[in-house]
Amino acid sequence: METVQRLTDSILSLDCNDRRLERFENLFPLPDGVSYNSYYIDDEKTAIVDTVDSSVTLQFLENVKYALNGRDLDFLIVNHMEPDHCANIVELAKLYPNMKLVGNAQTFAFFEQFYPSADLTANYYPVKNGDQLSLGQHELNFVFAPMVHWPEVMFSYESTEKILFSADAFGTFGALNGNLFTDETDYENLYGDECRRYYTNIVGKYGPQVKRALKKASKLDIAMIAPLHGPVWRSNIDYILDRYMKWATYTPEKAGVVIPYASAYGNTASAVDYLANRLSEQGVKDIRIFDVSKTDASYIIANIFKYSHVVFAAPTYNLNLFPAMKSFLDEMAILEIKNRQFAVIGNGTWSPTSTKEMIEFFDTQKGWTNLGDTITLKTAMVDDEKAQFDVLAKAIADSVKATEID
Repeated sequence: METVQRLTDSILSLDCNDRRLERFENLFPLPDGVSYNSYYIDDEKTAIVDTVDSSVTLQFLENVKYALNGRDLDFLIVNHMEPDHCANIVELAKLYPNMKLVGNAQTFAFFEQFYPSADLTANYYPVKNGDQLSLGQHELNFVFAPMVHWPEVMFSYESTEKILFSADAFGTFGALNGNLFTDETDYENLYGDECRRYYTNIVGKYGPQVKRALKKASKLDIAMIAPLHGPVWRSNIDYILDRYMKWATYTPEKAGVVIPYASAYGNTASAVDYLANRLSEQGVKDIRIFDVSKTDASYIIANIFKYSHVVFAAPTYNLNLFPAMKSFLDEMAILEIKNRQFAVIGNGTWSPTSTKEMIEFFDTQKGWTNLGDTITLKTAMVDDEKAQFDVLAKAIADSVKATEID
């Protein structure tokens, strides 16, 4: 049965949901699944904007057949050539051999890499940044957005109904639950954190490129944003644009403290709890504690994007930094997170090196400000070390209170 919904009188959503997939890109947990969105424009010429993942091909093709209602397909717009959106290009070409494949030079290069046995060169309809495509009453304007988050990405702006088809930008993890539009849901509770986790882990490395794309989008009169994952924005659009600008500039959303820690036998964990209690006594209201050995890194990274201060705590293991913390820091480095205040707590029963290694790591990172003296424990925290933690807690609390958030 078709799962088609209407954006406007002449534009349909052909979205498909996958609630069985365990990890997006085989990396990021999907407790609430994911949607793959595609859109159909019904005009003198017909057009589909992007396809979907191969896991939902049967549902998608049923949606396409229903939307076309016996008509031929004139254009397929390919805003993004990642496999979760391009997997049905060849299938559509088989069903609609006259279909023109609209993309840029990089789009077609990627297509030939993913599908070397499919020769669709006769169907190519190349466009450049700023080009337009008239479908009749509707006109698509192509706005290139390279590295948001692949080099071939472009937005398609439909100027008649003022809809921005935004590729992966402004999307979120989480399947759709019947409601197509953000204003039909309790968005903040249902998608708010997952939207942040989606951006920070997938697009987060490309802040400068996102800023450039936002600048281009600001020149458009946008009534709707239709992303490739998650619900469609038709109201409160400034809300998501503001969030993206904060994330793109690595600006904290809230003053608070995230504490990612590792602990082999519980001693470092106990010290973290002591520090968190002291922070609370000093008036810090938002504290998030995560065990890096247990919590998927994507959740921790999303919280580091959200909050202003971070404390890293980890023991030494085989004369090196605890492996789970080292792995986590490596993921942070890939995303080039910056503009945060931080502190470090190390531990080690003999020859402790974790403190030194964490400090050396942050010496290589841009925009990280050390709040004060590091602390190195030798196994269990003792009474004589409380003073160091109290001093650190006050330094962090004072800095949190002095943080101004727009």
